[in-house]
Amino acid sequence: MKILFYSPAFLPHVGGLELNVANLAAHFVAAGHEVVVVTTTPGQGPGDFPFRVVRRPGPLELLRWTRWCDVYHQANVSLRGLWPLLLVRRPWVVSHHSWYCRTDGRIAWQDRLKRWLLRFAAVSISVSQAIADDLSTPSVVIPNPYRDDRFRRLPGVPRTEDLVFVGRLVSDKGVDVLLDALGLLDAEGLRPRLTVVGDGPEAPRLRAQAERLGIAGQVGFLGTRTDTELVEILNRHRILVVPSRYNEPFGIVALEGIACGCIVVGSRGGGLKDAIGPCGETFENGDARDLARVLGRRLRNPEMDEECLRHAESHLARHKADRVAAAYLAEIGRAVRR
Repeated sequence: MKILFYSPAFLPHVGGLELNVANLAAHFVAAGHEVVVVTTTPGQGPGDFPFRVVRRPGPLELLRWTRWCDVYHQANVSLRGLWPLLLVRRPWVVSHHSWYCRTDGRIAWQDRLKRWLLRFAAVSISVSQAIADDLSTPSVVIPNPYRDDRFRRLPGVPRTEDLVFVGRLVSDKGVDVLLDALGLLDAEGLRPRLTVVGDGPEAPRLRAQAERLGIAGQVGFLGTRTDTELVEILNRHRILVVPSRYNEPFGIVALEGIACGCIVVGSRGGGLKDAIGPCGETFENGDARDLARVLGRRLRNPEMDEECLRHAESHLARHKADRVAAAYLAEIGRAVRR
C-alpha cells in the first residue's frame, strides 16, 4: 500500500503524537509499504527516516501526494488538511491522539465540525478508551506504543531512589500537586526524595514552591534528559509519578517507566489509567491529599510493588511497537478493501 500520513505536528518537535507517527511510519515501511509523511513542521534536511517527509507543501504538492496514495491517514482531524479529499477519492483514516475541545474543555465550532466529519471516515482509531468514549461515532481502540527498543530494565543498576517525574514543567502536568503532596507527607514524618526530569516555564515557580514548603532538600531538578541517560534514571527509581491536572489522552511516559521497572502512580482522569493498567495506582486529578495518601501507602509498604511488577510484561506486550503497527495496518487494509 501507499500510505500518506498528514500530521501537522512532527519531528523535530518532540511529543507523544510526533513520536507515534514516526514510529508507525517506520514500522509500515518495514512491513513493505510505501509511506510519505506530510507536515507543516519545519525541519532541516531530509532527516534520518526510512520514509519520505514532505514539509510545508503547497496546495498543488499536497494534491499530488493525495493522488499518489492508496489511503490518507490523519493523525488527529485537521480541517486544513482535508480539502484534497474533496477532489480525490481516497479512504480517510483518522487516529485520535487528543481531545477535540479547547484547553478549558469548551467544544468550539471547529471541534463540533471535526466530530461531525468523523461519520465520513473509513476508519476511526482512538489511542485510549476515554478518547473513544468522548466521540459520538464508533472508534476502534488501539493503544499507543512505546519505544521498546530503548526503554527496558538495565542489569546492574541499583534501584535506590524513591520518586521520579518526567515531563514538561507546565501547569497542566501537575508538578505543583506533587510538591504539595510531598509537603503533606513531610508533616507525617515521611520524606521521600523526588527527581524532576524536564524543563519548562514553570521551573522557577516550582523551585520556589519547594523552598516554601521546606522540602527543597528532597527535590532534585535535573532539567531535560533523553535516551540512555533517561533510561538509566528511570531504572534507578522505584515510583514514577504522573500527576497531570488535566485528563491525559493516554500517557506514553507511564509505559516507559513500567518498561524500566517502575511502578506508576498517576492521575485517574482520561486515558492515563489505560497506560498504567495493573502496574500502578491512580488518584483524583489535582488532589494533593489523595496523591499523598497513595504515595504514603506505597512508600510504607514496598512489598505492594511485587503485584504490579508481576503484570508488567503482559501489560507492555499490548504496547509493543510492532504489535501496534500490525493492528493499524489491519484496520487500514480493511478500509482500502472497502
